Amino acid sequence: MPRTPEQYEAMRLATRTKIQTAAMRLFVRQGYGSTNVQHIADQAGISTGLLYRHYKTKDQLFEELVQFAMAGLETLIARFKTSDEPAEELARFATEVYLDLSSGDDLGHLLLLMSQSFFSTETDGRKAVLKQINTDLLQATATLIVQGQRQGQLREGSAFEMAQYFFSSIQGLAMMKVMLEEKFTMPSRSLLTLVFEKEGETL
Repeated sequence: MPRTPEQYEAMRLATRTKIQTAAMRLFVRQGYGSTNVQHIADQAGISTGLLYRHYKTKDQLFEELVQFAMAGLETLIARFKTSDEPAEELARFATEVYLDLSSGDDLGHLLLLMSQSFFSTETDGRKAVLKQINTDLLQATATLIVQGQRQGQLREGSAFEMAQYFFSSIQGLAMMKVMLEEKFTMPSRSLLTLVFEKEGETL
């Protein structure tokens, strides 16, 4: 029987996802400049012709991945800004990070792709956008920490410094996972939120 339009769309999306996953892995692990279209097609298990049906250039694919990563951070910023449960929200996010870095590569690859984009881009406009998103993320996290401190649920101290430490730890873990691969061991979940916790309490 001929395929339905819905089946064709599902196949198209599945192929696109395979391409994105393969490209992100290669961009992060061997660098944008050292990755070509043939590498991506081979990693995805498809022909270069099929890849070109979805993306005209490597640049277009890289740009879409960076935009996806930025959209993810913007969603997280909005989530932090609208939360009225600061301690619980930070604990939930830490658990998500722990599970992702323990069992998958998506989060780590997205974070490292953002860094790669920042350092490889030649346009001041792109760097300014990336810098602003990261600044907004730190500020939203710091504001959440301050709310938790006022509620007596989080450790006293500089909220912005805690936010920087928190995300620097996550970024560092993502980098170590890519570098060490199967030798990487994810630290315990409790260590991720140790910087926020009041003495004797666990988030």
